[in-house]
Amino acid sequence: MSRARRPLAALGLIAMVALISACGSSAPAETGSGGNNSAANAQQAVRFAECMRNNGVSDFPDPGASGKFTIDGIVNGSSLNLSTPAFKQAMSACKDLEPAGFTGTKRSSQEQQAALKFAKCMRENGVPDFPDPPPNGPLIDTSRIPSAAGRGARSIPGFPAAASKCTAIYSGELGVRGQ
Repeated sequence: MSRARRPLAALGLIAMVALISACGSSAPAETGSGGNNSAANAQQAVRFAECMRNNGVSDFPDPGASGKFTIDGIVNGSSLNLSTPAFKQAMSACKDLEPAGFTGTKRSSQEQQAALKFAKCMRENGVPDFPDPPPNGPLIDTSRIPSAAGRGARSIPGFPAAASKCTAIYSGELGVRGQ
């Protein structure tokens, strides 16, 4: 990546961090009991799918019975195109309904190593309970950060500063590209 594109990549990752933290902020925290949270997650996923269809992505599918799905799972094997203006507009319009973890992607082994370094950086810079991201999950999933407790990452003191610092360090390694 050229030096001129690095600031754009960092801004792109910061935007992704903000989007993911905003999406996770209204998601109920997972518990060992399943039950109500699974039902609530499934209902939220159905509302999100309906919103996407109502906002121009007519082929957007409903989630499976578990209510869990990711953008990668939706796009793989379908004709949906994430780059279309209609898809981007629908994502923006429906962001408050987006299920936690929806925007996760599978990283390459090099990107996963960078993601683990990013998580360590977050822990060392003010978010001590920041979890290591799974290879197939989002980089930041606020439902997995105990100190967010269903309130979202912005409720964690020091989160924005840590995210900014760690994003600046690892954006190139994470494969983030400028728009």
